[in-house]
Amino acid sequence: MAYGVKIAKGDAYKRAALKRRHIRVRKHISGSPERPRLVVTRSNRHMVAQVIDDIAGHTLASASTLDVSIRGGEGDKSAQAKQVGALVAERAKAAGVEAVVFDRGGNQYAGRIAALADAAREAGLKF
Repeated sequence: MAYGVKIAKGDAYKRAALKRRHIRVRKHISGSPERPRLVVTRSNRHMVAQVIDDIAGHTLASASTLDVSIRGGEGDKSAQAKQVGALVAERAKAAGVEAVVFDRGGNQYAGRIAALADAAREAGLKF
């Protein structure tokens, strides 16, 4: 593995494995002004989604479970991820973005990641 991430023990090993997977995904995915990158960051408690133009290096839209409209909301973490997906799609459409490239951040496309992506698709973003 020539990705430059050191192997460690316990939680550090999991973080290193996640970083390796994210580097592997990012080799093939890049955001452009026509199709920016929808980045999903998942922690144990929160979800953050950003729409990024990699060429300009600007964040065009973002949403998080820490936003006032979502924070302390009803439902489990998957329901909150759906709210984040709908909110980031709404903000991206307001910024003039119609289509994005999905960057799952090295996470499996299941559970909260899939819920966020499905909600963004239902809100009108094209992947």
